[in-house]
Amino acid sequence: MREVQNAVRVAGRTIMKATFELEANELQLGGGPIAGVDEVGRGPWAGPVVTAAVVLDPNNIPDGIADSKALDHDAREILYPRILASALDVAIGIADVDRIDRDNILNATLWAMAEAVNGLKKQPRLALIDGNKAPRLKCAVRTVIKGDAKCLSIAAASIIAKVTRDRMMIEAAHTLPGYGFERHKGYGTAEHQAAIHRLGVTDFHRRSFKPIQLALGLV
Repeated sequence: MREVQNAVRVAGRTIMKATFELEANELQLGGGPIAGVDEVGRGPWAGPVVTAAVVLDPNNIPDGIADSKALDHDAREILYPRILASALDVAIGIADVDRIDRDNILNATLWAMAEAVNGLKKQPRLALIDGNKAPRLKCAVRTVIKGDAKCLSIAAASIIAKVTRDRMMIEAAHTLPGYGFERHKGYGTAEHQAAIHRLGVTDFHRRSFKPIQLALGLV
């Protein structure tokens, strides 16, 4: 099993990079598979929550994996196919706007995480979940606060989820022009707020979120 460097240069600065130490210890203690799980899109006013589960190959981990938030668009787009090609298993879970509005954002996110893990070809022995909330799974679960900055499997999942969601939002921009989804990805920017005032609320917006309720005159 090769060593993974614990620092990386990003945008001219050095940041701490996720390592494979946690997974390596767990593999030695209890075996695998071990999946890293992360989500993208809890905060936006529009669009789905996207989650990913990734089982990395300990002997074939692409260089440069880090928390997706610390990487720019080009770096994520380079790493995305490399992770798909090298990982032992990858699966996606998507909670759409209807589920978010019906179940609330936290429950929708946990549901999507479970969908991602359940979508793996082989059930993992352990799922490493970013954050402090875990979905109900058939396998063992361990939450890791700031796991996407600490754990390579979770960081890889964050990249897969981020690229997947960004592409969905770019596609939404083609069907819903004028909102700028290709730029802000549904987050609550001034551009997005101005577009809602100008064009109105769409079915792609989360009506359970207060800014959208305000725009609709519901609160």
